[in-house]
Amino acid sequence: MDTQKVQKNQCDMKTDLNLLLECLKYQMDCPLSQKEALITIYSICQQNSEASEYFREIGGLMFINDLAKASAHCIVKEAALFTLGIIIESDVYCQQTLCTSALFEDLILFLIKKDSGVNLKRMSVYVILVLVSNNKNGQTCVRDTGCISLLLQLFRTTLSTSEKNLSAKTTDPCYQLWSSVCSTLCACVNNPQNAYVQKYFVSIGGLDTLAKVLLELMHDSCLSHSSMKLAVVVTKTLDACIANNSAMGVVLAQYHTVSELLKLLSNETLSTGEKISIILTIGHCTEVCEENQCELLQNNGLPLMIQVLTESQDEELIKAATFVLQNCKQMNTYGEAWQNGRLQLRGRPKVLKTNILCSALQPAHQKDTSESSFVEALSLVCDILP
Repeated sequence: MDTQKVQKNQCDMKTDLNLLLECLKYQMDCPLSQKEALITIYSICQQNSEASEYFREIGGLMFINDLAKASAHCIVKEAALFTLGIIIESDVYCQQTLCTSALFEDLILFLIKKDSGVNLKRMSVYVILVLVSNNKNGQTCVRDTGCISLLLQLFRTTLSTSEKNLSAKTTDPCYQLWSSVCSTLCACVNNPQNAYVQKYFVSIGGLDTLAKVLLELMHDSCLSHSSMKLAVVVTKTLDACIANNSAMGVVLAQYHTVSELLKLLSNETLSTGEKISIILTIGHCTEVCEENQCELLQNNGLPLMIQVLTESQDEELIKAATFVLQNCKQMNTYGEAWQNGRLQLRGRPKVLKTNILCSALQPAHQKDTSESSFVEALSLVCDILP
């Protein structure tokens, strides 16, 4: 009975998709009907690889691709692009079918046309995102077509300074476009890790752009909650660009990114997940770059990491702080900079420092967090505090 039910559902699905495709073809003069048909198609294909693959086999995927280009109606273009994105995201074969330079060039046209609305641009960016995610071929296309350069331009210009500093809501179309561009840039360089694209991204000023936007946002983050949230989004994208190639962190030294991240970390409204993202970014910035390491210590980053280590009950947060402290071990030979980072325990004997840290760790140590992580962290902190 179950097998028969599955077979009937599959048969119904195929019948529905065939009828919907015919509806699209014969309703070219009725944009509302086409939009409704597209909505139904993506509701069937969403997270359904079998339905998406069947729709590709009957020619539906390429028809919608052509419809997005040919339709004179904006609502149809937007719905067609969103449907393409859903199908690409649901099935890897559909992703590979559409992963062509031609499609990226079409999406570029949507993004640069003056009559393209914000929602049409957002749908175009969404298609780019699903084409490059977990797909090195897509990452190559986004680089070779110049699409990644256009995304950087959108990232710089979509939100004006005044819009960044207003109490923007996440439902604002411009914010949604900007956020989508931010996520897409992240996927372009690091999902999966792609060293060649990362180097290209740096060569066209990608890290510089991220750092400048972060700097701009942080100038007002103490006054604007929205600026702080935007800064966290930028931080996550920035980290994705350097996480697997920390040598690129040297680019950020000229923008004093580490000190800005430390300011951001001090915000009391951050969630645990946001704190982890910021601390990991600090860790990747300081992993091999001496300038960033010195900046961490000169801006009291060491006491802040120790505070996180001793007060947090979250194991991932503790691991992130320990990662930064591990980087600090490399600073033992930098006397003055190191001394500036030891304000919390300056002038106390090492035995007393150890006792203080043991006492501070004890309440957290009694929690469910693994004993080994605390022993390792405590040993590390005592080691880097001579």
